This record gives sequence, C-alpha cells and structure tokens, in this order.
Amino acid sequence: MSHGFQLVEGKSGHDMEDYHVAEYRKIKNHELGLFAIFDGHLGDRVPSYLKDKLFLNILEESNFWIDPKTAIKNAYRNTDKFILENSMQLGPGGSTAVTAIVIDGKDLWVANIGDSRAVVCERGCANQLTVDHEPYTERKRIEKQGGFVTTLPGDVPRVNGQLAVARAFGDQSLKAHLSSEPDVRHVPIDSTIEFVILASDGLWKVPLVLILGLVSILFLTFNLYKN
Repeated sequence: MSHGFQLVEGKSGHDMEDYHVAEYRKIKNHELGLFAIFDGHLGDRVPSYLKDKLFLNILEESNFWIDPKTAIKNAYRNTDKFILENSMQLGPGGSTAVTAIVIDGKDLWVANIGDSRAVVCERGCANQLTVDHEPYTERKRIEKQGGFVTTLPGDVPRVNGQLAVARAFGDQSLKAHLSSEPDVRHVPIDSTIEFVILASDGLWKVPLVLILGLVSILFLTFNLYKN
C-alpha cells in the first residue's frame, strides 16, 4: 500500500490550520494504515491535537477489534468532550475531520464530521464515501437545539451566522448547536478499489467535471505506476 499527500496554503491571510496523518502501525499482529485530514478554523490547536490523539483514542477503545464502527463513534465523542473541557489550553476554535483506517489491507473504515470528504475510485469511477454535514441539511436539529441557520445572499448557510458546517470538533461557543457524531462507513477492499482520496472542502468545492477529471488523471497515473 502506497500513499502521498500535499498541503497548499490558501489566501485567507492566516497561518495554515490543516493537518494530516499518514502512517502505518502493527498492533496485535494486524497491519494498520492510518490516514486523516483535519481542517481547522479559528486557530490550529484543535486540529494539531487531533493529529496527535484521535487515532490513539480510537485504537485504545476496548471494542475496536470487535466493533470498529462503535469504537470510532465513541472515540470521536470522547475526543470532542476532552477538547471542550480543555478549551482554555486548546482555544476556542475547532476542526472538521475525515479519517480512514485500513486493516490488514482488507477492510477500510472511513469516518467524518464536517465537510472534509473521502472519495474512492472504484473500477475507474469516483464514489463519495462520506457525508457533507452542512447547516442547511441539519437545520431541524440545529433549531431544535436552540440555534439557527442563516442563508444570506452571496454566502453559504452558517450555524448562528458563523460556522459553515453542522458538525465539528471543538467550537466551544457553538457547541450547543453542533454535533460531533461522525458518519462511519465500512468498505471491503478488493481488486475493484483503485485508490481513495481524503481532502478538505477546498479541493471539493469546484465543478464536478473538474473532480472527475482529477480522478481520471489519478486513475491513469495509478495504473501506470502499478504496471
């Protein structure tokens, strides 16, 4: 299994707030590939913490090897709880997340909160594995929890007029209206799976034809490399 990554700083005028994980571990005779993108906002302390701790917390869940889906959900929630309880040290900001765990080259477990995505190339076609947690689609939940969603002309929908995602780690001031519940998906790995792309929203917020073009180029490059 091979991987690559690239980080490009945008034009927002502040320091880079995105972090990634790409590493391999051997635990209990299992070969693991751990990959993630953390897209921070209002500072880099929360995504930096996630880079260091989220996978550790997932793998320390007692039921990880029996029930990975529940273990991932529990670790996401418990990690967010710690971030909120330590907001004096970690700051007021937050982060989206998309994580992928490959177990023994046979099973892929993908989870996300926010709008960072995982897309798989299967038989040369792109399929999104994650769910974009946008304020408009979760409006009923947000309003039930006492928040509101703004939809101003020329702007994206925002929670309480501020955050453009409905789920995130951290964000102490908005947490009453946000969720840290991830969507988790299992994908058996077989010969039809070519590669998986993890990326923050900046890559995906382009016309679909450009995304499909990118996947096509990567697909061709992958096959040239493989052969």
